[in-house]
Amino acid sequence: MRSSYTGEFDFSKYLKLAEDIEPILYIGHVTAVNGLEIESVGPRSVIGEMCTIRLPGSQKKLMAEVVALDGTTVKLTAYGDTKGLEVGCEVVASGEVLRVPVGPSLLGRVIDATGRPCDGLGEITPETYYPAIASPPDPMTRLPINKRIATGVRAIDALLTVGKGQRLGIFAGSGVGKSTLISMIARNTNADINVIGLIGERGREVLDFIKRDLGEEGLKRSVVVAATSDQPSICRLRAAYVTTAVAEYFRDRGNDVMLMFDSVTRFAQAQREIGLANGEPPAQRGYPPSVFDMIPKLLERAGTNDRGSITAFYTVLVDGDDMNEPITDKVRGTLDGHIILDRRLAQAYHYPAIDVLASISRLSKRVTGRETQKAVAKLRQLMAIYSDNEMMITTGIYQKGNSAEIDEAVEKHAALESFLTQEEYEQCAFSDTLDKLAALSGIDIPEEEYNECPPVPVMSAASLAEQSE
Repeated sequence: MRSSYTGEFDFSKYLKLAEDIEPILYIGHVTAVNGLEIESVGPRSVIGEMCTIRLPGSQKKLMAEVVALDGTTVKLTAYGDTKGLEVGCEVVASGEVLRVPVGPSLLGRVIDATGRPCDGLGEITPETYYPAIASPPDPMTRLPINKRIATGVRAIDALLTVGKGQRLGIFAGSGVGKSTLISMIARNTNADINVIGLIGERGREVLDFIKRDLGEEGLKRSVVVAATSDQPSICRLRAAYVTTAVAEYFRDRGNDVMLMFDSVTRFAQAQREIGLANGEPPAQRGYPPSVFDMIPKLLERAGTNDRGSITAFYTVLVDGDDMNEPITDKVRGTLDGHIILDRRLAQAYHYPAIDVLASISRLSKRVTGRETQKAVAKLRQLMAIYSDNEMMITTGIYQKGNSAEIDEAVEKHAALESFLTQEEYEQCAFSDTLDKLAALSGIDIPEEEYNECPPVPVMSAASLAEQSE
């Protein structure tokens, strides 16, 4: 009997599946298991290749990644619990490194260190796949950073203005407000898309961040990658790369992406665990050399390319509040600016606890106009004068009228403190921030400097010579 159906059937997804099947499988066998580190004889593989280990007596498979090779011995790190593994289990090489399924359907979703959904909302239909580990954009084809981006945090937008494609670090000890500051930026930024990596966070904080800090509206234009502190070190390590790969996909579509990464310190600690387990010698404070090689390779992937931008905020958990400890020093030297959170300000309930005088945005002068720069310089000078003379002022040693500069700093101190503090859920538009900046400094900011790309002053040879004199 002939069917009356004359429509065409779409075989494309089946063809794609058939193309991805590897007809020849390279298989090895487990010879030793030590915690999450697995040794096997074979299979033929390369560093970074994904393998599956077939557990005996069940259909379950354990994902693992090749992290070292020693003759015919392959060393792997498991992406899950090694319970149930035994000597002789088959190790099957996939022939591929970790790839991340990406597409518009990622928006509003929470994924894990392998790019799979972990929010219980069903599978994600990918548009394509991006490699988790990739090279940074060619420096000769990067678009220049000449536009600013709003974060919604007054202290940053006014005094530490950020350009689209800039990368900044948020440095602080534990409990000073890094995650809260990240959540404020995620809710209030005018970027097209947020990509948020929660690396090594407490399990409780992941859902808290999504439900309480980010909220339903914030989640709609965000992608969250989560790898909690209880997960294997390889998961925490690879989640960092997956986060960056997702941001790269949206950048390649021409979007302005806000990448928020919490934290680089836990990424470094994950690599330290893997490196030491594989015999790397400790170099600085127990960190092996591979850590200091991997940090710039990861951070340099953010920024602009020839299509879009990734503006990135990386948090760094400063060990013992020591700003010169190895990870802090390496990250600070790699990024385009640093925001320092001060425990003393946090203890005084000054939130966000940004130490403006210790912080810097290296590109702020590229994305702000001349009068805005004058207003910023004025406020920073007043803050510096008050800080230098704070003890004399608070103890009553200083007498009003002895210095006009100190008098002005004292007079405006309360207003400045009010300007720099902001409630967690308080919204502040960029135009309102500039209005308050102008009022505090007493310098009129022209309307054209309110634009996203304000006219930036260009120093002529004559003006430079005048300054040097």
